[in-house]
Amino acid sequence: MSKELLDVLIQVIISWQVLAVTGALIVYLFLVSYAARTHKRPGSVARTTAASRPKRGPAPTGEPDVETSENDDLGLTEE
Repeated sequence: MSKELLDVLIQVIISWQVLAVTGALIVYLFLVSYAARTHKRPGSVARTTAASRPKRGPAPTGEPDVETSENDDLGLTEE
């Protein structure tokens, strides 16, 4: 890049208009994000929280109740 083009680019980037628009966009995005997080739609079902979910019992331990033999190939028979 030529020196002149680089100088013009720097002047454009640090101009008050570009900085003002950039700041306004950042503030706008924060406001939209805040509104989206706090807005609750009427009539919608609230999401379940960990406290309101039904409790699950302890995980089963031990061997399964299914009896298998060494020759059992998923119930297939050889012909």
